[in-house]
Amino acid sequence: MARAPGLSARLKLTLSYVGFLMLIGAVLLVVGYFSLSRGVHPGVIFMVRSHGALWRAFAPTAAIVLAFLLVFGLVGGWFLAGRMLAPLTRITDATRVAASGSLSHRIELEGRNDEFRELADSFDAMLARLEAHVAEQQRFAANASHELRTPLAITQTLLEVARNDPEGDTAELVDRLHAVNARAIDLTQALLLLSRADQRSFPREHVDLSLVAEEATETLLPLAERRGHTIETVGDPTPAIGSHALLLQLSTNLVHNAIVHNLPEQGTVWVTTSAQPKSAVLTVENTGEKLTPQSVATLAEPFLRGTERIRADHAGVGLGLAIVKSITQAHEGTLALTPRAAGGLRVTVQLPSA
Repeated sequence: MARAPGLSARLKLTLSYVGFLMLIGAVLLVVGYFSLSRGVHPGVIFMVRSHGALWRAFAPTAAIVLAFLLVFGLVGGWFLAGRMLAPLTRITDATRVAASGSLSHRIELEGRNDEFRELADSFDAMLARLEAHVAEQQRFAANASHELRTPLAITQTLLEVARNDPEGDTAELVDRLHAVNARAIDLTQALLLLSRADQRSFPREHVDLSLVAEEATETLLPLAERRGHTIETVGDPTPAIGSHALLLQLSTNLVHNAIVHNLPEQGTVWVTTSAQPKSAVLTVENTGEKLTPQSVATLAEPFLRGTERIRADHAGVGLGLAIVKSITQAHEGTLALTPRAAGGLRVTVQLPSA
């Protein structure tokens, strides 16, 4: 928005200091003049012939005092205003640097805590969050582009092979194209869901987290049975506030992840819900290979999988836990991933209770 030019804050502060100083000086001179005009001064008796004579004697001194206060106020006020506004100048410079696209700059204002330093620290924290968010978005965009390019490249290769060999097995080609296309659709839907959760554009309602977890478990029970795994569900009524659809997707992703990344056979998945005084808790655990805290810390990143997690059937597109993390944050909850001592993973989602 275009604005008309105005006085700087430093000049305004200087003029304010000068005006206040001149006012105080004028009041003191007036009080001194009337005290002398009455012929009485604390401890001293003056003989005053007339107001005219007093004024002629008092006026030069008053003028000198006021001139001194004016010069002193201008110089001192300008200096003091500059010292006071110096932190604001550094904050403004950092804002310009950030506006140019460089988010790595920090103010790092030294000194004891005051309003300016609180503002500078808040601005530094905001820049750190923005830098991390931009880096995450760039990394996510690069990974998404790579993941989306893979099925397209496979489709193009299959079509070129079919064109060069018209008498080839068409049924096999169709099956492979169907599988590749299905994976591309799953990835696109996951990306859209992740974007929706990040924007937090969803209605909120009362949701029983235990019923949501039970619904997700029933949906994925055939997959667990085909893999020879068992699912144990325990939970009391767990009221929460949020989107039923997103919380169902969260629960489904957690249970699906626990089934797919489990032992080759005879694995177990535990789904537990509990109502705390101020939170609703969903915990999903599974058996599996032993994981290190370092590898677990990266599992919620988009398109990242554990080093031993080999993509197979129903392995997903690498966004399962990333979507869980995003949905949890959109519901103002917390997500904790910890390796189990006996092997496998424990995921705990804590949401605000209804």
